[in-house]
Amino acid sequence: MSSAIGSVKQALVSATGQTAKVADLQKNTIDPASKPTKGLTTDHGVFISDTDNWLQATNGARPGPSLLEDQIAREKIMRFDHERIPERVVHARGAGAHGYFKVYDDKAKKYTYAPVLTDPSRITPTFVRFSTVQGSRGSADTVRDVRGFATKFYTQEGNWDIVGNNIPVFFIQDAIKFPDIIHAVKPEPHNEVPQGQSAHNNFWDFVGLQPESAHMVMWAMSDRAIPRSYRMMQGFGVNTYTLMNAQGERFFVKFHWIPELGVHSLMWDEALKIGGQDPDFHRKDLEEAITNGAYPKWFFGIQVIPEARENDFDFDILDATKIWPEELVPVEIIGEMVLNRTVDEYFPEVEQVAFCTAHVVPGIGFSDDPLLQGRNFSYFDTQISRLGVNWQQLPINRPVCPVLNHHRDGAMQHKITKDLNYWPNRRSIGPPVPTTEGGYAEYPEKIQAIKQRLRSAKFQEHYNQAQLFYNSLTDYEKAHLVSALSFELSHCDDPVVYQTYTKLLNNIDFNLAKQVAINVGGVIPEKPLRENPGHTTRVSQLAFAPKEPTIKSRRIAILVADGFNLGEVEALRAAFKAGMATTWIIGPRRGTVYPAGQEVGSGKGYSADHHYEGQRSTMFDAIIIPSGAKHAQALAESGRAIHWVREAFGHCKAIGALGEGVAFLREAVQLPGVELASNLNSDNVTTSYGVVTAGKYDVGSAIADTLTIKQGEKGFVSNFAYELSKHRCWEREKDGLVSKVAF
Repeated sequence: MSSAIGSVKQALVSATGQTAKVADLQKNTIDPASKPTKGLTTDHGVFISDTDNWLQATNGARPGPSLLEDQIAREKIMRFDHERIPERVVHARGAGAHGYFKVYDDKAKKYTYAPVLTDPSRITPTFVRFSTVQGSRGSADTVRDVRGFATKFYTQEGNWDIVGNNIPVFFIQDAIKFPDIIHAVKPEPHNEVPQGQSAHNNFWDFVGLQPESAHMVMWAMSDRAIPRSYRMMQGFGVNTYTLMNAQGERFFVKFHWIPELGVHSLMWDEALKIGGQDPDFHRKDLEEAITNGAYPKWFFGIQVIPEARENDFDFDILDATKIWPEELVPVEIIGEMVLNRTVDEYFPEVEQVAFCTAHVVPGIGFSDDPLLQGRNFSYFDTQISRLGVNWQQLPINRPVCPVLNHHRDGAMQHKITKDLNYWPNRRSIGPPVPTTEGGYAEYPEKIQAIKQRLRSAKFQEHYNQAQLFYNSLTDYEKAHLVSALSFELSHCDDPVVYQTYTKLLNNIDFNLAKQVAINVGGVIPEKPLRENPGHTTRVSQLAFAPKEPTIKSRRIAILVADGFNLGEVEALRAAFKAGMATTWIIGPRRGTVYPAGQEVGSGKGYSADHHYEGQRSTMFDAIIIPSGAKHAQALAESGRAIHWVREAFGHCKAIGALGEGVAFLREAVQLPGVELASNLNSDNVTTSYGVVTAGKYDVGSAIADTLTIKQGEKGFVSNFAYELSKHRCWEREKDGLVSKVAF
């Protein structure tokens, strides 16, 4: 009998997963769905009446300062900050580099007396850390995600941190909601899935119920969330800060980084593939560019609003879910930043660097932006949790100016400070510095308010700027956004989630909502919930193309097999090097490949950087197939070589071919709708949908073909460089050619 009972118990354990230990753990298991209380409480058991708004001193018409006395908000943020203990290996994924910042002149003096923004004789050292947000340290670089863009300025007046992103807005208006949005987007707690993605129920459930996130979701589902490179993305301070000039006048300000190379992205299929083929793609790209002398560069701009104009707009300028459209508030370019040195050791520099939004210098200050107010508390608290109370003494974090205060002790104290450690003291050691001598000065803001939890009227509108963003995209960018939303919502298996969000989209644009709903099985709208007036602004990536076309740091793969034309290849490599592009030989094997006229195995060979299987077209910006009869025939017999070209075509990349390489495209690759050079004895160039071909490229062709990156130039190199400078040939996708090729 006992044996039979034991068998039944064993069967029950196998079927339910129930064991004595599981039963023991149930004592500490809480199921919120069973409603053990009637609602939210603090950790000490007090019911919470509002978990969405930090207590402020506000008159109800505009935000006011967030109050430190709000124990509910501080507990929520503090508990969130300390959810992760320092781990031995796994930290947020990032990459970093050193550089410098300078302003061009002193024209910002009318806004601020901060020398870092007004003294053109200064060169200010900087350190930048780029990062993804959702994934762990081991996640891939090319996931769809917001990218962190945090800059530490080591000024002579102290450290100034701009802790920004590559997207100018955020998901939430009030910092008290930060634990909620991050909990929602992180891997789901029951199975720790997915990693490095927002394509799951919890994220879309949250944003579907939190319409203030609608504008940010549009950005996150756009091409902005899959950048080609850290070097090709904008940076934004996100929050509204303030500037104060020598006359004591205050201005509201937003900070902008605009990349010299333009703003460019990957295609989604490409991003997915790179995630598996080279998870460190962005890290390597940053290091490669700096090592090759193609130093990443950003122009620094400010948007400034005088205090008297704070209420002149139909949105609240302190709302972090809103941009300041450039036609209303122009961006003034006042300086630049260049990254010119890689790190010596990843951990003590990239991992231990710590940023804090509260780190500003005299002449720069804070607004009552509710998200910024909470970030100022949260970032400092987070760094203490991660690195200890003396985190600012770590080499990468410590200022370059002298530091003196009466802070003492704590774990990992590095300094030995003699004598007195308090103020006032009998020897006047370490006195405060008057504002007239450089001490930090706060703006004397007048406040007349009531202590309460609320959001002012302008904070209640959530869709106008989501519409503005969508309307401002090009047709291909809109198509990519529809595809991204469809991909993400198709990964949500709870109908409530994807049906809710497709309904929300109808507040932004009827056709957008309809297309996505059809794709994911959502609620197909019959009419728009809100009219779309069609307003636009400058947010399309195409609007940030460089003033002068460039191929600087672009990666060109030259696809070869034994029997290729060596003279042609060497001439091409020299020409593109002059434009600071890099060229890579991709052959049937890594190492020696034999050009035409050389015996395979015994002749004089040429070194290939990678073989067809070792790298893929996704790692490069463009492909060239040189001439050579045997070489072209060998490529035609290689399915992988054919796939290389078709995949590059599908990703809208520039493709070039010469001589028999043109025949390879025509007969083996068979690109649809593309016109190719027909006369293999002529060096006349044919350009069609980003595919550049010519029959020959001899010494005379090379001499006449100086690198000039401009449309309509003669010569293969110049035409190819122009197509490459455009980043992608989006007409290829728009006209349906991409969908005709399997890749």
